[in-house]
Formats: sequence, C-alpha cells, structure tokens
Amino acid sequence: MSGRSTCLAAVFATLLLPPTRASAQQVTTPFERLPAQVFDATPPAARVTGVPGSMALRPGTCRSLPIADARRRIVELAVQEWGFFGFPVVEYNDDDEGPGPGGARTGGPGAGTNGQGGGRGRGRSRIGTPEAARTAASIGGYWAVTPGGGWILENQNEYWREAISGVTRWRFPWSAAFISWLMCEGGIGTPEQFQRAIAHHTYIDQAIRANDSASSRTAYIARDVGEAPVAPGDMLCTSRQPVFRTIADRRRQMGQGARTHCDVVVKVDAAAGHILAIGGNVRGVVGLKILPAARVRGVLQPALPASARQVFAHLSLRSQATAPDAFDNSPTLAALACVVGPTTARWAAARQLAPAVVRCGD
Repeated sequence: MSGRSTCLAAVFATLLLPPTRASAQQVTTPFERLPAQVFDATPPAARVTGVPGSMALRPGTCRSLPIADARRRIVELAVQEWGFFGFPVVEYNDDDEGPGPGGARTGGPGAGTNGQGGGRGRGRSRIGTPEAARTAASIGGYWAVTPGGGWILENQNEYWREAISGVTRWRFPWSAAFISWLMCEGGIGTPEQFQRAIAHHTYIDQAIRANDSASSRTAYIARDVGEAPVAPGDMLCTSRQPVFRTIADRRRQMGQGARTHCDVVVKVDAAAGHILAIGGNVRGVVGLKILPAARVRGVLQPALPASARQVFAHLSLRSQATAPDAFDNSPTLAALACVVGPTTARWAAARQLAPAVVRCGD
C-alpha cells in the first residue's frame, strides 16, 4: 500500500476496503447533496437542461464572496461533490488528463494547445453506464461555467446519440471544468479573480502572472512547493507532459498547452503526516487523494515518492488561512455522521478521515 500514511492504511485495512486503483471504478453508494436549507449551494445539474443526447446549457451567474469566506465554501463544496460520487479514495498519482491514443480532435475547444484534447482514450470516464447516467447532468454543469462549455456539450450529445450502450463516458477530461465550477459556486466568480477554463494550465498561468503584478485581483498566486504553508482551499498541481518541477519550468512555456492537473486541498493534518485533496475526473470520479507530507524547513509540504508525478505548483489563495477545520466540520460530513441505519464501508471511511464530534438533531 505504497504512498499512503500508516494511519490511514490501518483504517482502511480495518474496514476491509483497501483504497486500490480499482476502488474508484466500482459503483459506489452516493450520498445525495444536501437540501438548500442545510447547505446553500446550487447543484451543478441546475446549470443544464435536457437529458444526455439533448443536453444544453442553462444561463446562470457565479457567486461573489469575500475571499476569506470563499476558502471555507470551496472546501465544503468539494466535500459535497465527493460524497455525491460515493466518497471514493484514489491514488495520489491518479488522474485522467490528456488526449487518448487517437490524439486531440480538431475544430473546437478540445483541440489545439489547450492541453486537454479530446480523443477517446485516457480522458474517458471509467465508471459504469448506470453511474455515468446518474452523474451526466452534474458533469455537464461543471462544463457549463467554462468558456467553450456549450461546444463541449454539443460534441458530447453527438457522442451519446451514437453510443450503442446509451449514456457512456465523457469524451473530454473534465477535471479543470470541475475546478472552474468550484470557484464559480464557491464565490470567486469573476474572470479577473479566476479564469475558468477547460484546461488547468490557463488558471495556473494566471496565478503565475499574479506574482508579477502588485495590482492583480487574481484570487490565487502560484508558489513553488515549500515556499508557503499549504492550507484548505489552496490547490496543488502536477504535470504529465511536459514535466514541470518548478514554477520557473512553467514560466518558460507560459501560454502553451500542457497536460496538467490540480486538486483542491481540503485538509492539512500535520500530526498524521498527510494532506487531503479532492479533484475531478480522477479515475472518472470526484475523488479524494491522500498525499504524504513532511515538514521541510518548518513548512509542511507534499512529500511524494520519486516515482510519482511531483507537485510543481502550489496555488495559494490570497487570504488568511482561516478554515483549518473546514473538512471535518463540512455540512456533508456532519450530515453523514448523523445517518441512522446501515452504511457502506466508504461512508465509514469518510467518517474516519474527519473524526470531529458532531451532535445530531440540533
């Protein structure tokens, strides 16, 4: 069980649910999103209309909140989406980015230098057909907040109409769309604050440029790993092609396409020696990664094995780190702790990751 903390390895072993690469591919028991009176969040599916094959964007706006409030809300939204996909825990080295063996398509936002070309290979969803049907509108809602999202849906509708087995995988990697939706619904709503996009490198580059402008209104600033403490609401980014090790590596290719992936930090646990992060399109789901961490020169930072894709960019939210308990006290995990009756091992594992004492029925 390489790459996981001893503590969590013991937890999952006890639950007879080793978090293997295959675990995220299994159909999981979802924890449905909370009603608005419990957690005021517009579900992503509300941003689209129609069914797979005729799905279309529904006009909508993004929320705007003070950055300090957005930090906690982004974490809470990420946890709720993780629950909607069944609380899968995945390998820290997993993602489904980049074009398939057939290469990128041409003639639309999936082509060219965006670094997340179409193809029918690695970018596909790896969840089964029933689960693909259940989550289709939600993923469509993630796309809805991105420039080019309408083209993506048109292309996907065509693919669904041609599919023999009904609702099936997404043709384009949707992890950057997931991040874009988190920011839109989380309160970082303007392009000046966060440039929503279908490829991660767009907003990574925006955060790098923020280093060079004292007047920038960009919500995130790009830092090298270890330059600043990691906090919930920040993002950790890796690359596959080309391989970046530092911000300076990316600076030399600013504006060019790159196969990158970012996850949102939801919990930093120095005592356990890990950082928890949630990302989209990780083995085809919204999944949680357990990143080994170590304190270097007084700063806790990811400490991945040399064989793993390394974090090259820490996107730090430009606000005081005021939400260290956002994961443990998130509305979703609070509600999960109050569930009465049989639960799945995954739900039990989610409880173990957030051992906060929750009072039910208050």
